[in-house]
Amino acid sequence: MKDFFLNHPNNKIIPTISTEILANSSSMKFHTNLEDYNCPPLVSLKSLAKELKINNLFVKDESERFGLNAFKVLGASYAVNHLLNHESNITTFCTATDGNHGRAVAWSARKENKKCIVYVPENTTNLRMNAISKEGAEVYKLKMNYEKTCDYAKKMSLENNWTLIQDTSWENYEEIPSLIMSGYLTHFHELENQMELNYNSKIDIIFLQCGVGSWPASCVWYFLNKYKADKPKIVFVEPIESAGIFESFNLGYRSSPNGNYKTIMAGLNCGIPSKNGWDIIKNGCDASIIISDDYVIKAMNKYYYPKDNDVRIISGESGAAGLAGLLKVISDSTFDRLRKHINLNSSSNVLLFNTEGATDINDFNKIIKLN
Repeated sequence: MKDFFLNHPNNKIIPTISTEILANSSSMKFHTNLEDYNCPPLVSLKSLAKELKINNLFVKDESERFGLNAFKVLGASYAVNHLLNHESNITTFCTATDGNHGRAVAWSARKENKKCIVYVPENTTNLRMNAISKEGAEVYKLKMNYEKTCDYAKKMSLENNWTLIQDTSWENYEEIPSLIMSGYLTHFHELENQMELNYNSKIDIIFLQCGVGSWPASCVWYFLNKYKADKPKIVFVEPIESAGIFESFNLGYRSSPNGNYKTIMAGLNCGIPSKNGWDIIKNGCDASIIISDDYVIKAMNKYYYPKDNDVRIISGESGAAGLAGLLKVISDSTFDRLRKHINLNSSSNVLLFNTEGATDINDFNKIIKLN
């Protein structure tokens, strides 16, 4: 099997509960009114672009969003606030997480003076668990993978009358994941404002790291909604051992990964793609690729040790996956068809998102060779 799948999307938005909620999102207004709001930078890495033989390389750096080292809080905070505005009697929120989403839900619950229960899969590090508990949540590690941990959180929420805040959807659980997706729209609005103010360029290609698919689906929806078929080409990047979107494209239907779930990209080490996310992705994503951990290690070091006047970017394992995908597409001779499919060449303006900083400082230091 090749390490890439070429999709030929119809570039249409099919009406669903998710697309309706996305279309009515007020996330930008909500987030900009928060006391802790700051707009993370959009940077241009000119030297790295030159090295990669492309025109421009832009990176939206989410490593310091609300002091939480990741973008996930955009979705969790918006969903939690929306739910409390409609159901003020909620006392406890619950979620399953591989790290960043759980911390975001815990932070959001604490801001609203609510209790939070977080379940994490067996491969979650103590540092990631401690980061969640510091936000006031009760954290429990299960001897399960991510997908089964989600099932357990769902079961416990039903039994205890907790409100489940999960960033993936399934049959009859679609509204809350859609609210989370609509919260993510904030940084796409920010991005376009920053592009207009600071750079006179049009984005040609976007590389998006993918876990369950809710965040990249919100990106696909945003650009489809605004630009229709003139949107940038969008490439999804997943760990080779946990690639639900890639598997789903190859099979033609939504499917769990068939890998061994062993990857340093903890935030992307997920199960079956989100139902609502998949419905959007298959109609707007142009290609799906899988990468090994080696490419992520290389990408993290490229961010951390910039050339010439490029700024240093602190990027965690999942945060650097977009750049890792770009590195593979450019360097791997077997990707020639994909490069032509997305028209990647010396005139391309490429956009990446650094979706997390050093969420586990011990692992981060090992990877960038610091002691």
